[in-house]
Amino acid sequence: MVPKQGTEKEDRRKGELGGSLKIRWMDLGDIPSVLSIENRSFPTPWSENIFREEIQSPLCSCLVAAIDGRIVGYIDFSVVWDEVHVRNIAVRPDYRKKGIASILIVHMITETSKKGARWATLEVRRSNIGAIGLYEKFGFILTGVRPLYYRDTEEDALIMWKDLAKDPQDEG
Repeated sequence: MVPKQGTEKEDRRKGELGGSLKIRWMDLGDIPSVLSIENRSFPTPWSENIFREEIQSPLCSCLVAAIDGRIVGYIDFSVVWDEVHVRNIAVRPDYRKKGIASILIVHMITETSKKGARWATLEVRRSNIGAIGLYEKFGFILTGVRPLYYRDTEEDALIMWKDLAKDPQDEG
């Protein structure tokens, strides 16, 4: 389990983002903002109860990205032994392509690696080319397919893994 304290970090790219970006642990008060992002990001969004359970679970961790106090993105992940499973990540549509998802992934990798995580995995919709590119940038590689994984669209999920000990810069 990753401790849910002491992780608040500030990114100093004020001009590009329109304010000061902070990464911190999600709390129950963040759920309405997170749900707004979730509902605009996914065909079958998670419910308020799922986010409550994730925040309160000792196995799950949730980080938010906030600009001047306004939630603009989040990442949800679980850690079991030496493996991190990225469960959910999204950024407000008007803040996409500004590096916020990358910053969230870096924070997740940093926090979990400090606690002994060695591998990271995730599932991504085959059609989500943008997300696949983001994950590949961080050194995630395609290792398998879960046929018809997403019930809402019967779309396959691509299974991707990353060796957290490898720097993606060293792989290309």
